[in-house]
This record gives sequence, structure tokens and C-alpha cells, in this order.
Amino acid sequence: ELSSQKKFDEIKKANQAAAKKLVEDQFSSSSEDDEEDAEVKQGKILAKTFTIYTSQTDGDASELERTRQYMNEAFQSGAMTCLICIASVKRNQAVWSCCGCFCIFHLVCIQKWAKDSLFLVSSPLTDDDFGKKDYPWPCPKCRFEYKRSETPSRYYCYCGKVENPTLDPWLVPHSCGQICEREFKPSCGHKCLLLCHPGPCPPCPKMVTTTCHCKKARPVPRRCSAKEWSCRLPCGRTLLCGQHACENSCHAGDCQPCPRVSKQRCICGRQTAERLCASPQWQCDQVCGKPLPCGNHTCEQVCHAGPCGDCPRSGKRSCPCEKSRFTLPCTEDVPTCGDSCDKVLECGIHKCSQRCHRGPCEICRQEVEKQCRCGKHTKRMPCHKPYLCETKCTKIRDCQKHQCRRKCCPGNCPPCDQVCGRTLGCRNHKCPSGCHRGSCNPCPETVDVKCNCGKTVIKVPCGRERTIKPPKCKQLCSRPPTCHHSTQEKHYCHFGRCPPCRQSCQKTLMCGHLCPVSCHDEALVKQTGLHQSAGPWEQPSEPAFIQTALPCPPCEVPIPVECLGQHEVSPLPCHSANPYSCKRLCGRLLDCQNHTCMKECHLVTKLNSSADGKKVGPECSQCEEECTKSRPSGCPHRCVLPCHPGDCPSCLQMLKIKCHCKLSVLYVECLKLTCADLKEKELLISCKNQCPKELPCGHRCKEICHSSSCPLNCSQKVKLRCLCKRLKKEIQCSKIQGQVSLECDALCKEMKRKASEIKEAEAKAAIEEEKRRQQAELEAFENRLKGRRKNKRRKDEVEVEQSSWQKYKNLIMLPMFGVAVVMVAW
Repeated sequence: ELSSQKKFDEIKKANQAAAKKLVEDQFSSSSEDDEEDAEVKQGKILAKTFTIYTSQTDGDASELERTRQYMNEAFQSGAMTCLICIASVKRNQAVWSCCGCFCIFHLVCIQKWAKDSLFLVSSPLTDDDFGKKDYPWPCPKCRFEYKRSETPSRYYCYCGKVENPTLDPWLVPHSCGQICEREFKPSCGHKCLLLCHPGPCPPCPKMVTTTCHCKKARPVPRRCSAKEWSCRLPCGRTLLCGQHACENSCHAGDCQPCPRVSKQRCICGRQTAERLCASPQWQCDQVCGKPLPCGNHTCEQVCHAGPCGDCPRSGKRSCPCEKSRFTLPCTEDVPTCGDSCDKVLECGIHKCSQRCHRGPCEICRQEVEKQCRCGKHTKRMPCHKPYLCETKCTKIRDCQKHQCRRKCCPGNCPPCDQVCGRTLGCRNHKCPSGCHRGSCNPCPETVDVKCNCGKTVIKVPCGRERTIKPPKCKQLCSRPPTCHHSTQEKHYCHFGRCPPCRQSCQKTLMCGHLCPVSCHDEALVKQTGLHQSAGPWEQPSEPAFIQTALPCPPCEVPIPVECLGQHEVSPLPCHSANPYSCKRLCGRLLDCQNHTCMKECHLVTKLNSSADGKKVGPECSQCEEECTKSRPSGCPHRCVLPCHPGDCPSCLQMLKIKCHCKLSVLYVECLKLTCADLKEKELLISCKNQCPKELPCGHRCKEICHSSSCPLNCSQKVKLRCLCKRLKKEIQCSKIQGQVSLECDALCKEMKRKASEIKEAEAKAAIEEEKRRQQAELEAFENRLKGRRKNKRRKDEVEVEQSSWQKYKNLIMLPMFGVAVVMVAW
């Protein structure tokens, strides 16, 4: 049971960890380390894409900001959104880019959009008109119109060179990696130098030589995208007034109208007024009034140029019904002809039955059988009145949802005038267009996704703000600190709670120091024992953490503190900076002035405020030892007093000492001996007997017991002999001076010679004897080799005849040896 429960717990923990990881991955595309790696990788790709362009501009990339923004959106997770399906555009999906707004859509979505758009446009047409006109379809975002033949059918890269570009992690998504080479807009003859990229091409970076607008300055090399420039000199071209020159600085296009004011006559020349030089012709409000050629009427035209013309009443004139023409003077009016008017009335069916008359005809008052517009009802009524029945049209309008509901509809039902009102894909807005068939247009709104402070903003299609990750803000967080500090640590703008404050606390402690540890106003404290489990089946819950302010820890500032016995000063933490025992011996000099206090470091009370801090106190130990002061030289006795200050009293005991010769024992007062000088000590220690010491020569010293070394001039007589012990003589010991024996005379030398001859003879005889022995051994060895002896176990015996010296040497040597011993002894 225990093992199965353990396995169950392990599996549960693994599942919880996997679920937690899944949630984290859903809300954040990657961790901070992955994001940093992605940013580094993105920077390398952008630099590679812009390399050729920046090489033409000497590293200037200021004109690439708009293109860089599109490329950043291509890299950013969730930034590229298809406005048709409101879904993210992934790297491995086929896409299509609008050439007007450069918005990116899924290829399948834009194909369906184009098909639906063409169907809606062509649905009201009749069968005869269908297919005769190439109706366009619009971009969902910018409404840029494309022909039916321009409907995308294949997936191309941004520059349109490569079909189905391969996915390369080191290139911009949906890019082929080749040079763009699209023509710049407006066209200048050059082509884009960037690698295949989304968005508009940057301005042309090529250098061209061009002059200013007024053509006065010398041609200078400039960027092709900014080749039109002004030299800032006065234009000087003649204005339309023909009198003044343009005073504006060098400019493009036509010169502005002359801004000067001058006196100008009107067209008729009657009035003069100050007017702008740019508009010299103007009309006054006076009627011309000049007499016409008829001489009866005047010109009724307002200020005009040229002749007034003939009188409008001259020549042939028609009657009001225009059936008869009369030639009359201009002073007479044209009479009516008396015939019927016969002008077509407003109804368009009947004619005016009145006689020729001036002014408009009356309304048609004939009664006719009229049919309503829808053709379902008829009624007899005046012709000038329209007849509309009350029947409502039941036809379905072009939206295929609502009925027409117009009264007496003739059949050409107008487009549906109701608002669509369907919820768009963004789930935030409703379709504002008129009721229509098919899918609604994408939501045109964009939503600003801001960081927490609102200074960093990215625009995303409406509906994507709930799933896109907020932008990273490089601004510092401006929230007020939640701890006691006046300012918080600098960190970037973020959502959620600010990170824990890591500044030092700096609160003033009770001791007066500042707290040096990190801020602990919002420390996470684990709470345990709050939840009691209902039974063994309930799983233990994770411990809860609450934020609370912890008290400042004890002050750790080192404070120099002297020990109780004033032996040392050690730095102790402020919270425990009290007098302490250093565990050394007290060491204060006791009253005996000889020993120190042997207690462990302790508090000493000063009996006198002016007393020395090193003096002994009542808490110190009392000396109970004997006096250990050094005695006078030679005194072996201890002081009879206990340990005391000052000198010890004189010693009165008797000393038992030996004399100089160490043979007698003497009793002398210790005081006399220690106070005596050298001579007196010599006499006190002497036993007055002969010195028993031996001199170097071996004789006894003749002096009385003394301490110094014995004299060397020995007066004892000694006997000396020669080396052969034959001569003998007595001499005083001090006069020998290293002489050991006497010199031998001629007789001694003769005896030595004879003894040497005997030794030589013995040596020769020994050599001969050794030769004979070796010869005998050689012969015996040769006989053994020849096989003369059959019994090999028996030893060969060689008889050697002894010489005369060997026979009689003992008899000769013994007497001579005896004589030599006697001579030596003598």
C-alpha cells in the first residue's frame, strides 16, 4: 500500500508540473532566456537583410525604420494577423501580401475573399451583362482594387521571385533570401537593394548628381530619394501678372500667384479698386446701361467686355405657343396667335387645351384609369395625381434576408437599408455596413496594446489584444514604492507586482545605527496549520504565503568593547555589545607585589576613582603562597615569612658543607658564608689538611686544602730507565718536562743488533718451510690425478723431514726470552 501510494504521489506531481508548464507556455511564448536568444538571432537576421543597403548609405539606417517595423512584426509572435480569419500567420503557412497596404493574409483566406467579393458585385447583373465587364475585388484592409485576373493562386515570397519559399530559421519568415530588386515607388529607375522583405521598400539610397528647383545652383551629388532640393535662393521667375518676379526661395512646381496689391480697373472700366495682382480681371456690380443699336433700349448686362450686341427684341419673334412668328419693332410686344397651346403638360401624356397664352400651362385635370406602380390595382382619378396602393412588397432584397416592405413597389427593390449588425471576427464590434450577403468585412479598427506605463505601444488588429503578449517596455517603472523607501530600485516597466525591494533597509534601530539588511517590509512568510484537513482522503494543500513586514534583525555593527578585566578591546555586534569575560587570567598584581590574580577575567571594582585601572580590586584572589623571592647567592634556605613585599630578612641557619677537598664536613653560619668575600670564603671552607688531589704527574699535592688548581712544580723524585731497561737514574719530577726514558749506550745497541739477526733467521726458516709444504701438496695432487692410488678414501700421507732449526728452536728461544724479561724489569 505504501509503495502504490508513493507511485500515485509521484505521478500526481508529474502531471501538475506538466500542466503548469503548459499554462506558462500558453501565456508566454518563451522564457526570458529564450526571448533574449531570439532577440539576438533577430538582430543578426535584420543586420544581414540591411547589409547591402547600409553599405550604400555608409551605415545610415534612418530610412529603414518603417521596413524594420514590418520585419519586427514578422518576427514577433502573434503580431502578424490575418484580418479575414483573425488568426496568427505562422511561418509555415502560405501567405499573400497586399501591394497597397502591405498587409499579410492567408492565401486560402484571400482567395475566398476575392471569390466572394466578385460574386457579390456580379449578382445584381442580368445574364446578358454577366462576364462582359471585369469587375475588381478590393483588399480587405486598404480597399485597393485588383482585377479578376490578379486573384492570387500560388504562394510566392515577398519579392515574387520564388514560388513556395522554403522555411529557413535564419531568414525573415516567407522570404527567399535573395535581393528584392523591386522598383522603388515613385519610380526612379533603380531597384531595391534589401534582401526579400515584407512591407514597403525603403527610399532609394543611390547617389545621383542633380541641380536645385530653380536650376541656379551647381549640380551636387545627393540621394536619389531626395534628389529634389532647394538652394534657398530667390526663385526670380516672372509671375503670371507679367510685372513682378517670384520672391519665394527656390521651390518645386509652379510659382504661387503674385501676392502684391495694385489698382485694377473692372472689365467695363468704370471702377478702379486695389486688388491682388494675380487676379487683374474683375466685374463690378453695375449694369452696363449703354444704348443698344436700336436706340430704344439700353444694355442690361452687368459689367462686361466687348460690344453690347444687338437688341434682343429685334428681328423675328415667336408667339408664346411658338406656332406663329412676327416681325415687329422692338418697342412692341409679340401678340398671342389665338390658336390652341398644345404644349405637353407635366403628366407627359396630355396637351394644354387653352388658347395661346403667356406664362406656364395649368396642371392636367383629365380623369384617367390609372394603374399603381406595382401593377396590382387600378383607379379612376385626375391625371396629375400619382396613384400608390397600400400593398407592401414581399420580395427579398439583395441581402437575401429582409423583405422590401415598400408600399406599391414597382419591382426594382432598392438595396437593403438596414445595418448588418453582425458581430465581427474581433468579437468587439458589429458590422456597420448595410445588410449584405456573405461574410462581413474584417474589423477595420486597430487596438493599441500598451505596456503597463502606456509609453510603449504596438498596434494590433482588433480582437488580437487578448492573446498577444504586451510589448517589452524599456522605460523605468514609475510606480510608487510599496515599502518605506522614498524611491524604489530602477527596473523596467512591467505588469503585476513590482519585484521585492532589494535596497538596504536603513531604518534607525534602537541603538541608533541604520539597518543594513535588504528591505523586509514585504517579506513572504509561510503560513502553516491554517487549514485543517477534513479527513485522510483530502489531499494536503500547498502552503500559503503572505506578505508581511518583518522586524529588523539585531544590529550587527561592530562596536569596540573592553573586556571586564581590561585586557583587550574586541569588536562585538551592537546588539550584544556588553562587557564580557575574555577567558584570560586576571593578571593584576596582588598586594604581595610578587604574584598576579589567577582568576578568569572578571569585573574589578575601583575603590578610588583616581586609582590606576590595573590595580587589584576586592574581587581578585588573595595570595596564600610562600615567599618565592630569590635568596642571596649560596643560601639554600627559604624565607621564613609568607609571600610579602620588599626584601626578605637575613638567614641565621647553619650550613653543612664540605671543604675544598671534599673529605671533611664543616658547619658554617649561612649569613657569614653568603656575606663573605672570596678570600674569607676560601678560609671558611678550608679544612686545614693536606690536599688529597693528584698532580698531573701522578704524585699528591703538598698544599693545604684549597679551592684552586694544584701547583704544577712537583718536587717528588722519580727513576728513569733506558728502553732496554739496562740503565737507571733518579731526577726531580718537575724537571723531567716530558722525558720518559734514558738514552741507550753502545752495549744496549749491540744487544739490540743480535736480537734482530735472530728474528731475521727465524723469518727465513719460516719461508723455506712454507715452500716445502707447498711442494709436497703439489706432488700429492699430481699423484691423485695420475691414478696411482686405487683406494681414494685413504688420505695421502707425506712425510717431511724436519730441519735443524725446527728441532732445536724451542731450546734456543726460551733462554733468550728470559734474558729480555729480566732486562725490562730492571
